[in-house]
Amino acid sequence: MFSTLNEWLSPDVVNILLVLFLSFLIGLDREERKLGAESYAFGGVRTYPLIGLVGYTMAFLSGSEHITLAIGFVAVSGFLMLSYWHKLVGGGKPGITSEMAGLTTYLIGALVYHQYFWVATAIGVATMLLLELKNALEGLTKLIAPEDIFTFTKFLLLSAVILPILPNESFGEFHINPFKTWLVVVAVSAVSYGSYVIQRLTKGQGGIVLASILGGAYSSTLMTVVLAKRSRTENHPHLFSGGILVASGMMYLRLAILLVLFNLDLMRALAPFFIGIGLLAVLLGWIWSKTGQSDFPIAAQQNETRNPLEIKVALLFAVIFVVMLVITQLATTYLGHAGVYSLAAIMGVSDIDPFIMGMTQADSTVTPNSVAATAILIAASSNNLIKAAYAFALSTKPVKAQSALFLVALSALGLAPLMWL
Repeated sequence: MFSTLNEWLSPDVVNILLVLFLSFLIGLDREERKLGAESYAFGGVRTYPLIGLVGYTMAFLSGSEHITLAIGFVAVSGFLMLSYWHKLVGGGKPGITSEMAGLTTYLIGALVYHQYFWVATAIGVATMLLLELKNALEGLTKLIAPEDIFTFTKFLLLSAVILPILPNESFGEFHINPFKTWLVVVAVSAVSYGSYVIQRLTKGQGGIVLASILGGAYSSTLMTVVLAKRSRTENHPHLFSGGILVASGMMYLRLAILLVLFNLDLMRALAPFFIGIGLLAVLLGWIWSKTGQSDFPIAAQQNETRNPLEIKVALLFAVIFVVMLVITQLATTYLGHAGVYSLAAIMGVSDIDPFIMGMTQADSTVTPNSVAATAILIAASSNNLIKAAYAFALSTKPVKAQSALFLVALSALGLAPLMWL
């Protein structure tokens, strides 16, 4: 677009027009706010374009030295400080949004001169969005609890702070890669965190099936225990047994996502099957939950989901992941393939994520992909069997019979790929 305009107008004219356009839009928003102000308010449709032009002019005079540009920035900041002081003295609201928008407008002018058109436009649009969405953004404080902000901060700590500083190379005879180890922690935490956030947003609004979908993506074992216990207080066996099947179906979809992220060979071997069996279980569970009774509870009284981003939990997962990686390599070396399969069956009784992620990161020269794929299938099926035992022990008689049947069948079906691996 700018190249076309430059054919008709000089580059400086195009630049000045862009500065005027972006700064005028910011000033237009401030003008509207000023009309509704009870006391003094800074700037409008004339002031902000002037500030933008000052920024462009100072950048022009500075050239490549930027000294004059910095002096201009200090001068404009001084005027804006006087404006803010006048606002406080006059009894106005102590907000400094308009003054900060003025500084942003000055920088937009400078960016346009240096031909950072996209950056200048993006900053201008972002500024206008922040100004226009004042009420909506301030209303977020009523929707987002402080603990949720803290949880998101911990997710940023895990992913954006810790991960980049870890060395991406293998150490020791077991080839432990700190970066890949923590990347596994981040990926598993991200899947759980996504489910956690949706559960928080839909708390008290979703039914049993929705709770099973979200809880299954978080932890199908935990969701099975919750639904089994809940079935004792409400006489809806089809609903709860169907919900348990849905949660276990979500486990396979979760595993498919992790395989796609970390091992393309295992993804090609198992992910299509996991997606198919996961969707089948979710669909059948949903259909089963709709049969039997006509008056289902509207909302699921979900227990508080444990925060998946506790630092201690992340560190524990990393330790377990490394331990499982070492144990798997030792089992392969000294016990052969049968040792890995036995370990997979044993790990199914607990959290299978560390073991399965260990399989995705195992050295293919020590643990062939066919062995890793078989071990993953065994671990998932073993986990379904332990969930069947939990459901049988904790739920009412109708639910325990239905859930055990579903989960045992799902466990057997989950071993079907062994026929072609």
